[in-house]
Amino acid sequence: MHHSSREVQLGAALVEAADTLSETFDTVAYLRRLSDHCVALLDASAAGIMLIEGGETVSFGVSSRQQELALDLLEVQHHGGPCLESYGSGEPVPQVAIRAAHASSRWPDFTERALRYDIGSTFAVPLRRNGTPLGALNVFVPEPAHPTPPPAHPSPAPAPADETGLLLAQTLADAAALGLANHRVFTQYRTLTGQLQEALASRVRIEQAKGMLAERRRTGMDEAFIALRRYARSHRLPLDEVATAVITGTENASELGRERPEPP
Repeated sequence: MHHSSREVQLGAALVEAADTLSETFDTVAYLRRLSDHCVALLDASAAGIMLIEGGETVSFGVSSRQQELALDLLEVQHHGGPCLESYGSGEPVPQVAIRAAHASSRWPDFTERALRYDIGSTFAVPLRRNGTPLGALNVFVPEPAHPTPPPAHPSPAPAPADETGLLLAQTLADAAALGLANHRVFTQYRTLTGQLQEALASRVRIEQAKGMLAERRRTGMDEAFIALRRYARSHRLPLDEVATAVITGTENASELGRERPEPP
């Protein structure tokens, strides 16, 4: 991919990663789109994101390209793999040759499955936010069509191209972690707002019921509230439900209206 087109693709991916403040947000679709961007940017066979919470996998999102491959290679990592290793350490797992890892018994289940899919190498980066690990992004690179012989004196450091791929993947993972964290906060505030609105509406109904009951019985507001509370307790009903019954004039409300409140 040409550098300018890669920069455009990366920019689009980062904008999409930030777009999480929506009531229709779909985590799996979000992770799939980011995996798609990763595949396009890195010319990979497939990619996938594993979200982990409390040590348990809570969600997978895999690229549209070779979905079955990506999902299989994420699911097989129950006992070890690049995703779990990156998640556990909080650090990237640089590109690893699958055949070499299999020969050294590193992630045996994962590497055996990866070889079946002709995956040549893999790497993973963590999804983390403020030091808290959320999961990992795993990239699967195909076997080269014309493999080149290894150098006589290989360097332990990754090649510059590998470093670029790792940096791009980490950039996407960081953006995803930020987007997911923002959506979590957005959801929490939306839930809290709903709870506060319902509490306010309940209070308004109770006050309205007190006024109606006080007028009906020609008593003070305090006595009306005592009657509401007494009825709710004796019938094991929420106070708001009793207040609604008073407002709507149901049978229970009529019965309550005929009762004489007991002293507190």
